[in-house]
Amino acid sequence: MFDYIRTNISNPQFLFAVFAAIAVFATVLTATSLLFERDRLGARIKAVALEREKIRARERARLAQEQKRASLRNEAKPYMQQIVDRFNLKKALADDGTNNRLRMAGYRGQAPLVIFLFARLVLPIVFLAPTAFYMFFVTKWDQPNAIKFLICLAAAYAGFYAPNLYVSNVISKRQTSIRRAWPDALDLLLICVESGMSAEAAFRKVSEEIGGQSIALAEELTLATAELSYLQERRQAYENLAIRTGLEGVKSVTTSLIQAERYGTPLGQSLRVMAQENRDQRMNAAEKKAAALPPKLTVPMILFFLPVLFGVIIGPAAIQVIHARGGH
Repeated sequence: MFDYIRTNISNPQFLFAVFAAIAVFATVLTATSLLFERDRLGARIKAVALEREKIRARERARLAQEQKRASLRNEAKPYMQQIVDRFNLKKALADDGTNNRLRMAGYRGQAPLVIFLFARLVLPIVFLAPTAFYMFFVTKWDQPNAIKFLICLAAAYAGFYAPNLYVSNVISKRQTSIRRAWPDALDLLLICVESGMSAEAAFRKVSEEIGGQSIALAEELTLATAELSYLQERRQAYENLAIRTGLEGVKSVTTSLIQAERYGTPLGQSLRVMAQENRDQRMNAAEKKAAALPPKLTVPMILFFLPVLFGVIIGPAAIQVIHARGGH
């Protein structure tokens, strides 16, 4: 078997068959993964509760002065931390925008940053080494070495930006989940505020109720509740919520909450208006996707549906013609 693979590894037909098998396996795995997906709400809520306790410990330590800041998550592997410190990757590859993007993706503390920087250093080598081995020692492409070298550089470039693509994908999924559940959360928040609850109690209640619809939003509201309880400036807690989500709808609500804290204005009317605006935005986004569906279906219909349709229509006539000619 290994001899067969070694002799055919540079054969385009063999590679096409292997990639096709991988694609079919990935499609089947994706389709069946929903059947085996577990409910992670309980574990995530427990993790958020643990993070809240760690936030409390951190704020008490900060108010007591001169104590080391507690981490929200477990530390990274020691060798990762050593490599990041040795090459000073935090200064070379990280800034405030990197930290904000990791928080928007749900990764908080120093450990995710260390892992992210370590991945950006290691993945180019991981992508480059097998690509160079395949291009220069396995395949027998009749191409100049400069072309092969450019392909290797492209693989290293892809490895360098692969962590950014992963974080961007996680941020997109997280924002989509929050955006869909945010109008309902505003309605619940409005009910809680008009019933006489404080901001902390309202956020806590909404985080408990909205978890079944969006785990990410429940997590962010729970963290906002913890920060409202222990930060010296409540405005900072609202601003942190807007930064962690990165959504304009959340930012407008937090701005209204900050103004209400500052000037003592009622929140009921503003929350009702913003809830309706967010619902309208969600409906507009759904209508936009529905309107873009026909152009997107044009190419698949031409490539897959029309040939089959022509085969079904013309096939019987072609068979009759063939039999008629064979009869003569």
